[in-house]
This record gives sequence, C-alpha cells and structure tokens, in this order.
Amino acid sequence: MIERIITHNDFDGIVSAAICMCVFDLENVFFAGPSKILENRIQIFETDVVCDLPYATNCGMWFDHHEGNLNDVHLRGFDPTRIPGLFAPEKSCARVVYNYFLTKYELPEDFIEMVVEADRIDSFGYQSIDEWRLVTPAHIINDAIKAKWENPRQKNRFLYQIVTGLCDSSLETVSQDKNVQKSWKSYREEEDRMLELIKERSYIHETDPEKEILIIDLTDLKRQPFVIKNLAYLIYPEVLAVIQIQNLYQNNVKSNVINFSMSLSIKMNNREHWKDIGEIMRSLNIGDGHSGAASGLITADSKSDLEKTKQNTLLQIINIWKKQIQSMN
Repeated sequence: MIERIITHNDFDGIVSAAICMCVFDLENVFFAGPSKILENRIQIFETDVVCDLPYATNCGMWFDHHEGNLNDVHLRGFDPTRIPGLFAPEKSCARVVYNYFLTKYELPEDFIEMVVEADRIDSFGYQSIDEWRLVTPAHIINDAIKAKWENPRQKNRFLYQIVTGLCDSSLETVSQDKNVQKSWKSYREEEDRMLELIKERSYIHETDPEKEILIIDLTDLKRQPFVIKNLAYLIYPEVLAVIQIQNLYQNNVKSNVINFSMSLSIKMNNREHWKDIGEIMRSLNIGDGHSGAASGLITADSKSDLEKTKQNTLLQIINIWKKQIQSMN
C-alpha cells in the first residue's frame, strides 16, 4: 500500500509525482535531490514510491531513467527486474511512470502532453534556441520551479501546489495560476542578472583550441550564486557544451564540495554525434546523468587541494570529451 511519493524537485519529478498522485489517490509528497537519497538523509519505508531518484532499498516502488542509478543497483547486488516499479532508459522519468500505469489504469488525457513536455525539458531536446525560449505552459511552470525562494519549505509548498494542480487539471490551467505566474515573472527578471554573471565568469580552457566547451566558474564567489547555465547559449551560441562549476552551500555557508554541471548545446540535437556527458561523469566516478546533461561532485580537505582537484577534474572532463568520437557533421 503506497502512502507517500518521494520525487525529484524538478519538472520531470513534478509530472512523475502528479501521475502517481492520481493513480494512488494520495496527498503525501516529499521533494528531494539525489544526494538526499545517496546520503541516506531521508527515512524511506515500504509504503513509499520513489521517482526520478536513486534507488532506495526500503522503498515500495521505484521509477527511474538514469543509467548511473541502474548501474548502482547492479553494483549493490540487486536485480532491477525484481524491484517493484520500472526502470527504462527513456527521456524522462515521467515517461517511465506513464508507460507503467497506462496499461493498468485509465489515465487522464492531459498527462500525455505533460509527459511529452517532460521528455523535451529533461533531455533539453530542443531543435533551436527559439523553440527553447518559446513561452508555453510547460516552460512557464518549469521556469517558475527554478525561481529563487526564501527557504526550502516555501519552495516545497509551491511544488506541492503544482503537483496537485497537474493531477487535477492541465498544464495550461496550472500555468495561469497566480502563484505560478508570480514565480515565473520573478525568475524571468533574474535572467538579466544571470546573463551578466555568465559573461563575467566564462572562459575557454587552453586545452580546447576548437572552443567547444564554455566554462562558467563561480567558485570564487562568497555568496551562493543563482545561475541557469543553459542561458549561456544565448550569448555563446557556437559552443557545443557548457560546464558550470560552483561550490555547494549548506545553510548559506560555502562548503568544500564543488559541483560540475554540464550540458550539450541545442546545436548537438541537430547533428549525429557520440558525445555522452553522463558517461564522462561516470567514468570519473564523480556523478551521473544523461548523454546530454549530467553533473558530478568533488571535495578535498583544504582550499588549495580543492583548487587542484577542481583543475584536474576539469582537465579530465575536457580530455575525455575530446576522445569521444567527433561529430560527423
């Protein structure tokens, strides 16, 4: 008997949770990032369904689409086919959840559009910058989710409002909600500031003469920055990928953990290529993700060691990127 949904705090996780909420007819939803699962910071029970996050041993059901999480399941000695739920290498977890329940329940037609949008947003599967920047109900909700919040509790209340809204109505209806509109407009106002910060903190590494990868290094900032790295493609449309490097913060205190977040540009969606960012993170054993977007974490005991580790990791990422077979076009 499922009593709670534990889901990723992004658009894909929100849609996944909305489908589960509709199927199981429950109201208890907990939002989390992957680290909370990996570090066992959440008590999970057999009555929980986990969506778009690493597998938690005690959960009642698990839905996911990240290859690295599947590899972790194998390494821990579990047979994924025996875990209730479903893993499938789809573009979104929402697609996995939808396909699983489609043959078991009569799902609302509105879920079809939500899943299509989750596929596109989570895989960054746009064919042009104009398509990515188009104001649509899904984009309004996705941007609203990314807005700055005073504290996690406030954000989680907002996410819960969206989940319940999507469970009962359409993307269009939820996108026009006054709270969603307010958060969306707040996020869009922040974009100009983000673009300026990206200009100030971006560079091309000396080992990348082809200028394929733009690096946004925010590690020397004292306060936690708020930057969406994909905005860099508006300024540097010719690059093939972006890496954003920044420290993690705990209770607004800068930590000695650095996050490398990387994504392929929209240009790569229009050509045949063999670039796989998720594989880069997995090969370095620092993180996971999809072929088009992934992230990883590093740490060190001292500030000087952390800087060395950062530079070495960056160099390794670029080297692996260069060794992956080049695009045919």
